[in-house]
This record gives sequence, structure tokens and C-alpha cells, in this order.
Amino acid sequence: MSNQLANVFERCASENRAALVGYLTAGDPNVEVSEALMLALADKVDIIEIGMPFSDPAADGPVIQAASERALSAGVHFDDVLNVAKKVREMNPDVGIVLMGYANVPYTIGFEIFAKKTKESGVDGVLLVDVPAEESQICSDIFKRENLSQIMLLAPTSTDERIQLAVNTGTGFIYYVSLAGTTGAEMGEVVAIQDKLSLIRQYTKLPICVGFGVKTLEQAKDVAAFADGVVVGSHFVNHITLNTGDPDAMVRCLSESALGMAKMMERKG
Repeated sequence: MSNQLANVFERCASENRAALVGYLTAGDPNVEVSEALMLALADKVDIIEIGMPFSDPAADGPVIQAASERALSAGVHFDDVLNVAKKVREMNPDVGIVLMGYANVPYTIGFEIFAKKTKESGVDGVLLVDVPAEESQICSDIFKRENLSQIMLLAPTSTDERIQLAVNTGTGFIYYVSLAGTTGAEMGEVVAIQDKLSLIRQYTKLPICVGFGVKTLEQAKDVAAFADGVVVGSHFVNHITLNTGDPDAMVRCLSESALGMAKMMERKG
């Protein structure tokens, strides 16, 4: 785990709360507005996931698919993603920064160049949705050399064997997908999620964050009671969709929404 991510989870644990992990797609709706949105979100969350726009985001639902389409239509490139990350790091030295996306991006650039540039931009970890633990050798050693955490996904369908493989491969934290579906769908049953996290914790001491489907304050509060972190994506991206043509409203509504979610991370007792 990068020292930055470790510090985030240690700080949240000492404050008796879960970490809030917020996602936005870089360059959505354009580079300039995206930077303002990222900075507004980074000011309220513990870890920010910066999505790398991709033309075929198979794991994402319609809200985040549309975000990628808007970013690509605006001409966003990987260097724009890195510039946003740099700005977030400059303005928020204590926040964790994770790049999230698909293997096509680093594969096209070259994994070594990708990792070096990513680390230089202040990023702490990378989550490549379509690189499972079984295929992780394509980038594991490269990421380790750059001290980039390689975050692995687990799901309700993950067997004990796959859990073991993922925790042996991953660093930073485990991202638990709460449902068997795409981002933005309805979250799985809270009891089932809690039971699965209990199983995963038998195999690892890595922090476990729960995402895919957390859209309401109540859901966030329920998950924060037992998870190390709560990932909110489509809910935040929706503020861009709902305020088309009004960047100031996008930023204001996103900031207010993130503040509300942050309050849900607190645990009683």
C-alpha cells in the first residue's frame, strides 16, 4: 500500500469513521469544468477516484458511460487526466488519489510510461477494472517499482480461491463490488455485503471499500458501519447530468452532496 493510502485509512479509523471514496470521470463535461469539480470533491472526500475516459467502459452503467462519452467528445487525453491529478495533489496534500479505468489506456501508452507519469502526477494507486488478479503480472512489478498500489476488485460471486488470489496480488485496499452488475445499479443487500466482508477479512488485513450502487445517504450510512470505506460514483456524476450548461450549479451541488455523504461516514460509539 502506498503510504498515502495507508495514512488515509489509519486517520479514518482513529476518527471512528469509514473513508469516503468519491469518483468522477476526468474531463467531464470538459477539462476546465472537470478540474473545478474534482477540486470540489477532493475537498470533501478522503480518497478521490479519477476515472480515465474510455470508449467502451463495460463495467459502468449509463451514468458513467455518458460521462466518458462527454469527456471524449470534449477531446480529453491522458495528459489531461494527469494534469487534473496534479492539481488535486497540489491543493489537497492529504487526500488519497486513485486512477480508475480500463487496461486499454496503459496498454496503449505502455505500462512503464503510464506508471511513471502517473506516480509523478501524485497518484497513489491504480484500479484497472478489466485486469483481474489472474492477469495482474502484466503490470504488478511495474506498479511496485513506482510505489503505486494495485487495487483489486472482488464481488458477491468471488470464491474463496479468487479472494485469496486477489488479496495476494492487491495492495492499497480491496474494492468490493456490492452487486453482480454495472456501476449505478441497485446496491446489494446490506447483510449479504457485511457477511462477504467478514469472509474476505479472514484472508487479509487490507482495508475493504464497498462500491457500485451506493446512491443514498442511508445506504452510505449502513455500509460505513462495517466497511473501511464507501465508494460513491454515479450519485456524484449525476450532478453534472442534472445541471447541464450550469458549471457553477454542478460544483455547488456536488460539494453539498459530498459533504452530506461525508457526514454519513461517522460511526456511533
